[in-house]
Amino acid sequence: MKFIKSAVLAVGMLLFAQGAVHAQPPAGSTVVESFSDLKAIGAGIVIIGAALGIGGLAKASVESMARQPEIAANIQTAMIIAAALIEGVTFFALIIIVLQVILGK
Repeated sequence: MKFIKSAVLAVGMLLFAQGAVHAQPPAGSTVVESFSDLKAIGAGIVIIGAALGIGGLAKASVESMARQPEIAANIQTAMIIAAALIEGVTFFALIIIVLQVILGK
């Protein structure tokens, strides 16, 4: 599973980097490129990665709560904090992608 996550991250970073390179129009050109397909794929990979992360987190938390119900409150608190951090990184990545599309860089 770690290999799959690493591969998805590597492909996402590669596509994001390629989208940033192709987003700049050639010198002297009046053509303004719109939202690059590679940037859209990169944004999709960011969302899929966050969904997989939060899903795995929730799965592990529920399993641990089932095994030790007396510490369910502590596990739930840690799960919510971790999910918020994952969502924060996801929003940050999406903001970067949107700013690149708007600014054309």
